[in-house]
Amino acid sequence: METIVFGLLNGVSYGLLLFMLSSGLTLIFSMMGVLNFAHAAFYMLGAYFAFTITGSTSFWIALFIAPVLVGLIGAVVERFGLRRVHPNGHVAELLFTFGLAYLIEEIVKIVYGKTAVDYRVPDLLNFAAFELYGASFPAYRIFVIFIAVAMLVGLWFLLKRTRAGLIIQAALTHPHMVGHLGHNVPFIFMMVFGIGCALAGLAGVMAGNIFVTDPAMAVQMGPIVFVVVVVGGIGSLEGAFLASLLIGLLQNFAVGINLKFAEIFGFLGMTDLSEVGRISVSSLAPVLPFLLLVLILIFRPQGLMGEKEL
Repeated sequence: METIVFGLLNGVSYGLLLFMLSSGLTLIFSMMGVLNFAHAAFYMLGAYFAFTITGSTSFWIALFIAPVLVGLIGAVVERFGLRRVHPNGHVAELLFTFGLAYLIEEIVKIVYGKTAVDYRVPDLLNFAAFELYGASFPAYRIFVIFIAVAMLVGLWFLLKRTRAGLIIQAALTHPHMVGHLGHNVPFIFMMVFGIGCALAGLAGVMAGNIFVTDPAMAVQMGPIVFVVVVVGGIGSLEGAFLASLLIGLLQNFAVGINLKFAEIFGFLGMTDLSEVGRISVSSLAPVLPFLLLVLILIFRPQGLMGEKEL
C-alpha cells in the first residue's frame, strides 16, 4: 500500500517538476516557433542563482528573484542574439541555442567550479509532511506540487483569459495584423522568450535542492525535457502537462519494481532467458521515457495532444 501511495506522490511531484521545465519550452515554440536547445541551461541558471541569493538572503527571496533574473537574461538573448539569426531559418536558431547552452555551462564552471554546490531545502520546509507505514513524505515536495499547480493555473489564465494572452496568440498567427493595430510584435516575442526562460529558472529553483546542483544538471535534464514536449505534442501546454505526469509516474513506479525479468518470465513459464533475465525492471527506469518517445513517434507522430506531426 505504501509503495503505491509514495510512488504516486513521488511520480506526481517529479512529473510536475518536468512540467515546470517543459512548459517554458512549449510556450516558446508554440508562440515563436523556436525550439530552444539552451532551455535546460536556463534551468541550471535558476538553480545557481537561487543558491547565490539564498546564501546572502533567504530561499523565499530567491524563489521570486532568481526566475526574474533568468527571464531578463532570456529577453536579452532574444533581443540581441536570437532575433538576429531568426531570418536565417530554424537551422540557424538551433545552432545558436545549441552553442549558447555550451557557453552558459562553461561560464557556470568558471564562476562556481565543476563540483556540486551546497544548495539545500529551506529549513521551514525541511520536515515530513506525513508518515505512512513508517515511511515519510517530505513537505518540500508538497510545496513543489503547490507551486507547479499555481504556475499552471496562472499560465492558463494569462493565455486564455487576458488581453495580453490574446495579443500574444494573435501575434503568432497574424504578426503583421497585430503590428498594424499598434502592438510592438518584436517586443511581444522578446517577452514570450523571457517568460519561457523564467519558467525554466523557476524549475531550477525548485529542483536544484532536491537533485544535485552542478554544471552537469542541464545535460541530465535536457533530453527528458524534449521527450516531454514531443510526447505531449509540439506546442501543446496541455499535452506537456499530461506527458510530464505520465513520464513521472512511469519512472517512479518502475524504480519501485525490483523484480528481474527472469522472475517475471519464470512465473509465466519462460525460464530460458540467459543474460536478459538478469536485468531488473528498476534498472530500465531511465530508458522508459525514450521508449515511450519511440512508440509515440511510430503510432502517433503528432503527440498525445498535438495537431501537427514532426
